Parts: sequence; structure tokens; C-alpha cells
Amino acid sequence: MAPTILRASDRAATTTDWLTSSHSFSFGDHYDPSNTHHGVLMVHNEDVIAPGEGFDTHPHAETEIITWVLSGSVVHQDSEGHTGVIHPGLAQRMSAGTGILHSERNDHAETGDEPVHLVQMWVAPDEYGLDPGYDQLDIGADLAPGALVPVASGVPSHDSAIRINNSGATLYAARLNAGQSITVPAGRFTHLFVAAGSISVEGETLMSSDALRATDFSGTVATANTDSEVLIWAMSKRLGE
Repeated sequence: MAPTILRASDRAATTTDWLTSSHSFSFGDHYDPSNTHHGVLMVHNEDVIAPGEGFDTHPHAETEIITWVLSGSVVHQDSEGHTGVIHPGLAQRMSAGTGILHSERNDHAETGDEPVHLVQMWVAPDEYGLDPGYDQLDIGADLAPGALVPVASGVPSHDSAIRINNSGATLYAARLNAGQSITVPAGRFTHLFVAAGSISVEGETLMSSDALRATDFSGTVATANTDSEVLIWAMSKRLGE
């Protein structure tokens, strides 16, 4: 099946006086029964949060939540006692497990006077009923231009920065200089998101905030037209498997 291109302008969006959130899948009041997930990826939101604002304490359960910051920083606090400042180059995961309360706010002393731009992704866990958990690791030094870095994975054979509770999913990140190429990791289900810049893949030009979805992807080359950053999910199963 040919890949599907989702343009940034085609996404549903939630807009308030402090938040712009663009949804790649059904989310909140924006429900489309034909667009609820891809593989095990259920939520892929691109958020811009105004200075001094953010998501106040709210609950989650039975999902793996990965936050990737593109600019600025966001302060994480949760009911398990975990705290952290998430900034560009920091891999971060919260496992909601049986239930957790958390907040994410753009109010860090050093960067809280500018908007924070981030991508939040939710993946279904292999097992329900696990304890909540949290992990973060700075991988900025690993993201040298041209490197394809496994950010979060539950695949046993993958040595990723942080681990998630899904044995069939891996999130990769790459920062590319103009003209550099990467081979997209093979996957039964692939979701490629252009976080910044412009890339060419499968004869298509993808601009910032565009996405590509595919099944049975293998050996495909993505080339940066400008300095770019991409986030790629490679998944071996779908929800319920």
C-alpha cells in the first residue's frame, strides 16, 4: 500500500488563549472513526504552550506517554514524586500504568518567558495493570547531524535511550543537515513526522509538521532539503495484537 501523506494544514487543532495543539489522530472533541491510531501509536500532538501556562494536574492510565521538546522547556511533576525539566535533546517517558496524576507547565525560570514547542506521543502498553513509572535521559550529544537515534523502545534487541512498555515499537529521532540522508527503519507500521525543515521521501516533499504513514516500509531513504529534524515510529504490531 502506498504511503499516506498527512499535511500539517489537514490536522484538527485545539486552540485556546494559551495553547495551540494540532492532532495527527482523533483527540478530545476531534473524533474521526477512520483516524484513531496507526500501529500502536494512538496520540501524536504538536503543542505550542504560551509562557507561564501549561497543563495543570490531570490523570492518565494505561498508556506510555513520550514528550519530545523542540524549543523552550516544560516542567514535569507527577503524583509519584517525579520532577524534571524537559528540554530539546532530552528523551522523556511517563508510564501511566494503573493511574498517575501529572502536570506539564511552561514556567521554568530559564526558558519560561518564551513559548515551548513540543510533540507528545502516546503508545499502547503490552500489559495493563503495571505500576506507574518515569524516565528521562539527555541524548543531545548523540543527536549529531546525520545520526538516527533510538529514543524510546520496548523492542528487546534495541538499545534505546529510554524504555517503554511495548515490545513492538521504537521511536527514532534524527537531525539532518541539508543534503544528508537516512534510511527509514523497516516497520510493519511506520509514522514519520517532520518536526522541522523539509525532507524528500518516496517522491514526496514533506515540510515542517507534515507526516507520512505507511505499512510494510523497508529500505526507504529520506533526504533533507534543508536542515531538518524528523521523528520516526517503527512498529511491528497494531492495537490489540
